[in-house]
Amino acid sequence: MLVVGGALVFSLNYHVNEYAITPGLAQPVGPLIKVTGHPHAPTRRAVYLTDVYVTQLTVWQWVVAKIHPVHEVVVPGSFFTGGQVPISQLADSSYLMMSDSKDAARVVAMRELGYHVLGVPDGATVTAVGIRSPAAELGVGDRIVAARGHVVTTACGLTDALDGAVPGRPVTLRVARAHFSASGTLTYRAPSTVVVGTDPVPPNLTQTGCPGAPTRTVFLGIGLEDATAWHFPIDVEIDTAFIGGPSAGLAMTLGTVDALSRVPITGTMKVAATGTISPNGIVGDVGGVAEKTIAVENAGAHVFLVPVQEAGVARSAASPGLKVVAVRTLAQAMRAIEALGGHAPVPFSDPARSGATS
Repeated sequence: MLVVGGALVFSLNYHVNEYAITPGLAQPVGPLIKVTGHPHAPTRRAVYLTDVYVTQLTVWQWVVAKIHPVHEVVVPGSFFTGGQVPISQLADSSYLMMSDSKDAARVVAMRELGYHVLGVPDGATVTAVGIRSPAAELGVGDRIVAARGHVVTTACGLTDALDGAVPGRPVTLRVARAHFSASGTLTYRAPSTVVVGTDPVPPNLTQTGCPGAPTRTVFLGIGLEDATAWHFPIDVEIDTAFIGGPSAGLAMTLGTVDALSRVPITGTMKVAATGTISPNGIVGDVGGVAEKTIAVENAGAHVFLVPVQEAGVARSAASPGLKVVAVRTLAQAMRAIEALGGHAPVPFSDPARSGATS
């Protein structure tokens, strides 16, 4: 009887491939931003980012969530990975997206203020390694800078370098290995040589979409994105320890604009935001908006900026006291804040004298 009981307890505490998305926190972005060597505002606390908690469930937690769900959504692991990559990559993938998001936030914020930010192609970054990838030696975040003796500066550049390789034969890459700290900080080691396997190209993946190399000759089974080395005129760091994913992009952008502006851009309002941000200022959709709306209300925010795709969800979850505003771009977000009583940003320094262009 004791053995059976022990087995039952063990089984109820066994983790299943199901995850709960629950309301997290809405916190001011200002204290997370550090500006070095340039005039900036004292820490302001009026722009809020919001997140959700993602928790892998035990059998018992899954049963409880199904019977009595409270402000949570239960999804399978494939919701995050698409079922094509191991769930073990989830943390690194999430931290890589956050690293990209912070770069994009700094780019867009400084350009909004009139500063010139230079981006230089810097390789092909691995975003995922497939479950049966022949290039299993690679990891999420690794940056490929050369292949078969050819310099690689973009994802399409890697396709070009692999043109003519023979399926089933290994290829030699030069890779700057990524390292994620326990809190999610991404750093790189010096490039080293890595030999990976290749497979024949699956019939549905022959087209590359790359000019000059319309079809693939070998298959590595990895996801890729262009790597960019950004050169910023102002040293801005954003501390996002233990926060992953790209959904804080818009909030970090607004927070950075606010930190570099003589006047507070939100006026007397507390403004929360969610949405990805691209280097060209486009706001993209995110998940968990209903749960984030709860967190925003708990923080006492007056305005919640959300991607247009999620406006309906946010409004359904919001009480009458929270104004939900749908935006597609940073420019729309800035106009909305001004229309509600905020201010246009005023840079501390003249961008023209900082080697910048408007």
